[in-house]
Amino acid sequence: MDANNTIISLVGVSKVFDGSFVAVDNFNLEIKKGEFVTLLGPSGCGKTTTLRMIAGFELPSKGKIFLGGQDITNLPPYQRPVNTVFQHYALFPNLDVYDNIAFGLKIKKIPYEAKDRHGNTVTKYKRMDAKSIDEKVAKALAIVDLEEMEDRDISNLSGGQQQRVAIARAIVNEPQVLLLDEPLSALDHKMRQDMQLELKEMHNKLGITFIYVTHDQEEALSMSDTIVVMKDGAIQQVGTPESIYNEPVSAYVADFIGESNIYNGTMVGPKQVRFIGGIWNCIDDFPLNEKVDVVIRPEDVELGTPGKGVVDGIISSRIFKGEDYSYVINVGKNEVLCRDTHLKEVGEKVSIHVVKENLQIMHKDLTNNVWDDAYIDKNGNVVIGEDAFPVDLTQLVKGSSVDDDGYVVDPKNKKKFDFRDAKVVAKCTLEDPVISDNLDQGHATGTIVSTVWLGDHYQYIVRTDDEEDFIVNTPYAWNEGDMVSVDIPVAALKLRLKKDLDAYGAD
Repeated sequence: MDANNTIISLVGVSKVFDGSFVAVDNFNLEIKKGEFVTLLGPSGCGKTTTLRMIAGFELPSKGKIFLGGQDITNLPPYQRPVNTVFQHYALFPNLDVYDNIAFGLKIKKIPYEAKDRHGNTVTKYKRMDAKSIDEKVAKALAIVDLEEMEDRDISNLSGGQQQRVAIARAIVNEPQVLLLDEPLSALDHKMRQDMQLELKEMHNKLGITFIYVTHDQEEALSMSDTIVVMKDGAIQQVGTPESIYNEPVSAYVADFIGESNIYNGTMVGPKQVRFIGGIWNCIDDFPLNEKVDVVIRPEDVELGTPGKGVVDGIISSRIFKGEDYSYVINVGKNEVLCRDTHLKEVGEKVSIHVVKENLQIMHKDLTNNVWDDAYIDKNGNVVIGEDAFPVDLTQLVKGSSVDDDGYVVDPKNKKKFDFRDAKVVAKCTLEDPVISDNLDQGHATGTIVSTVWLGDHYQYIVRTDDEEDFIVNTPYAWNEGDMVSVDIPVAALKLRLKKDLDAYGAD
């Protein structure tokens, strides 16, 4: 990248809290002048910590941060030419719109050159005059479309208007970089969509660098020049919205950017993969019997006459989306999401085909068991394939508990959540599953289809009748073909909701 066009560089940046928790791990990123960059990832992935280190609110444990080629790693926030828009705006309730925006200007000191009594040139500082403050505030109000509202009390503004005031207060100081920490999270869905367009327009007007933090892939896709997908404090992929959507490097990225069908697959021949009960041609080649992730975008699924595709399924739901229909098709116990312009009926049998170029085959992450199509049943268990496992639902809401009716209760905000039928990503380590010859001991049963000795332990793949796989590391010996039960301790199963938490609010 052209160094003259780079405004922010993070080089080997890490942040460790309490001596052990790694929030950001060896982060390397260059951001161009005038670029709109979004840090995207789930809660706890390190995106806000990264933003705070750029702002100066946190200092890196390792690494360097450069702004315009200058090392700002240890500079305090007030010495950095950046401003931050916080998630909850942090406006002064006792000040009106004008005074909130002008606050920073009134305390700012401007350097100027003067002669001392010996005739030497020295740098002195003075406050900005009232006319200059008025001009800058008026310009900021115009950019955020709040002209003639400078006398309004903050308490009398809508959420969207308060957000614009927070942005105006940040840009009035003419920073080189504007940092935005999930600034739309407190708005309703319609207002969030409107503000996405307005933020992009503001970015174009200002021409400065925006670094935006969100967990919402719609926001990232609609506003960004560059998206940085993060997981567990590390970068997973950097690219344009188009490149990340069309060419994700992993199932994790595909799942986080746009809607995706993600399946466990097995290579059964040269450029042939088996999943959801069929054998499909693909353009990627992997070793025979290797476990892979298969990713298909809904718009790439082609529906046809039964028997004419690779597999057949039954349409279980249909939603009209304006330009097309969104269908869910059941293929055995698997669901296939697709988009199609033709009207079909719920209950209709169809065939499914995908052009081989649209099948994205990826190396499977064998550091964890991850089930992308799990869901919560009416009893509060997580269902993986056809098997239900007990799980702690309070992990989905920090500090919560489960009441007698099965609702998850957040005592802090006095909210209840109903997670029945919620689609989730379930995860555990390879050491967590416990396998046994006693088929009644676990919550799932399957056949060992792969055995690998890894020096001091075995790694098994246990496949259930509905072709769900459990990868297990254990020192104990079994043979391929053995039938075993699988159990996972409640504390070991980790869940991530596929929708925003607000979607599960109970009345």
